[in-house]
Order: sequence, then C-alpha cells, then structure tokens
Amino acid sequence: MSKSRNPIELVDRYLQAVRFWMPKNQRQEELMAELGEDLRSQVEEKETELGHALDATEVSAILKRCGSPMVVASRLGPKRHLIGPTLYPIYTFVLRMVLLWILVPVFIFIVGPVNLANSGGDWASALGNTIGDLWSGLFIAAGVITLVFAILERSHAHDAMACNWDPLSLPPVRKQEKKPSLVQTVCEMAFNFFGLIWLLLLPHYSALILGPARKFLTPGPIWHTFYVPIILLAVFALLRPGVTLAKPQWTWFPPFAQLLQTVFSLIILNYMLNAASQAPNGQWHPFVVLTEPARNSAQYIRVAATVNVSILIGLASAWLGLCIAAIVHSWQLVRYIRNRISGAQQPASMQAQ
Repeated sequence: MSKSRNPIELVDRYLQAVRFWMPKNQRQEELMAELGEDLRSQVEEKETELGHALDATEVSAILKRCGSPMVVASRLGPKRHLIGPTLYPIYTFVLRMVLLWILVPVFIFIVGPVNLANSGGDWASALGNTIGDLWSGLFIAAGVITLVFAILERSHAHDAMACNWDPLSLPPVRKQEKKPSLVQTVCEMAFNFFGLIWLLLLPHYSALILGPARKFLTPGPIWHTFYVPIILLAVFALLRPGVTLAKPQWTWFPPFAQLLQTVFSLIILNYMLNAASQAPNGQWHPFVVLTEPARNSAQYIRVAATVNVSILIGLASAWLGLCIAAIVHSWQLVRYIRNRISGAQQPASMQAQ
C-alpha cells in the first residue's frame, strides 16, 4: 500500500475545511484547537494499535467517520431550527454573498446614480428612494433564500451531499500568509487611478460632483484648503496596491499601509469638520455656496442649506466609520504581528516524515 509523503497533513486540510464553515467568532480558534487535538489523538491511538504510521487512506478513514467538514462545523456552531445544522453554513454564505456582495454594490453604484439622474438633482429624494429600494430588495432576497433553504431542509436533499465526500479530495492547506490576489490588487489600482483622475478634473469640471446643480451651486472655499491633502491621500491610495503588487513578499505592508491610509483619512476629515465649525463670525463654513445669480432666490437658499447639512452628516458618518475601520485595521496588524511571532516560535512538529 502506497504511503503519502505526509499523510497527517490530511488532518490540517480537514481542519481548514471545517474552519471555512465555522462562524467567525471568539470561540472559533478554541473549538478548532480542540478538534485538531482530538483528531491527532485518534491518529496516534490507531498507529499504536496497528504498530505502524498510518498512510493517507487510513487517515482518510478516520476523517470519514468524523463526518464532512460542513457537518462537523454545524455541530460545533450554535443550534438552529428553521434551517438545520447541515445546510446552515451554506445558507449564511449564500445570504452574505447575495445581500452584501451583490445587492449593496449594485444599489450604490447603479441604482443610486440612476435615481439621482431621474430626480433632477434632488439628492434627498434620490437617497430616500435608493434606501427604500435597497431595503425592499434585501428583504425580498433574504426571504426567497430562506424559503429555498427551508424547502431543501425538509426535502432531505442534502443528506447525500453530506455523505458523499472524500477526505483525499480536500484542498491543500493554504499558507497562513497568503499573497494578495492579483485580480483584486489590479482592480483596486484601477479604481484608485480613476478616482485620482476624477479629483484632478474637479476644479475644472464641477459637474462631475454637482451635476445639474452646478448652475446655482459651487464648491465652498473649504475644499480649496483641503484639496491638496486629499490629492496626496489619493496618490497614496494608488501607490499602496502598486507596492503590494510589486513586493508580494512584503506580507507586513498591506495591513500596515491600510491602517496608515485610514489614519491619514481620519486626520484630514477631522480637520475638515473642525474648519467647517470654526468660522470667525460665529457661523460655519459651508461646503457649497450659491452662485451670484442664485443668491437672492429663497428656493436655492433652502436647497444649498439642505446640501450643506447632508454633506455634514455624510462627513460625520464617514468620520465614525473611519474610527471603526482604524480599530479593525489596528487589530489586524496586531494579529499579523502576533501570528508572525507565534509562527517563529512554533516547533516544526508537523513537518513531513
């Protein structure tokens, strides 16, 4: 019987597959450590019983008795009722993919601009319609997905899927420090490049941001104060994926650069909000002002006030979001450093025999 170069690696591949279906919470690593210890104990007991090291087929038999990774993940996770433990990991994965990765970007980049164009520059109306449509779309999509999985649960069509699996077909163990995706990095560079071009064109073509409202609105002086810092931030955002693409071995750079960009954005936004609220005459610096022909129109004055308040609320929300992002990116950087330290200290106990 032929032996694999490192049959025990099947256990690591199995744990990796289970981790994929496990909920991302604080208990994940603890549960995975317990499962890994249990599986390796079973392998050692079988080796002691047979008197020789197990080959890949024998290790595969142990994993087969434990169950498919999806089923094991459902056992370790919280108990569910409407959708059973076998289908629940797939259900949550499909739900996140459809709601967050498909519907939300479609409404932000397609439906939102279309509503704005149809509203004749009425930002409040376009925003309200977009949010309403998005909420309805999310509700309907979530209901349909839940109904489909509930039907599958009661038809027991997933039983064969849970049984017909082969541990030897599990994907190889991914390295803990993966190289950044080439497609993702290139797309990020492309978006940042066009964003920089858009910023550079704004002083000459205000319609790129104001649309039809450019006839009676113009950017306030506050934007001239912070235009250069914003451009420098956009240049940094463009160079960051470029460095990641050119130096993929610098695994420390993506989390560090992402945190640095978030901190810079937070600093600029903080100064901008302070500048808007600190005017010498006790008023505040508007983000948009009326053009000369429209300054005597009560209707345009109300529109300008609405736009200014909307921008202020948007910037305040962005400031809060950046604060949260800074915490998340700081934790990712700390976790990276901790993993590097623990990886350097970990003994080579799982090397090929």
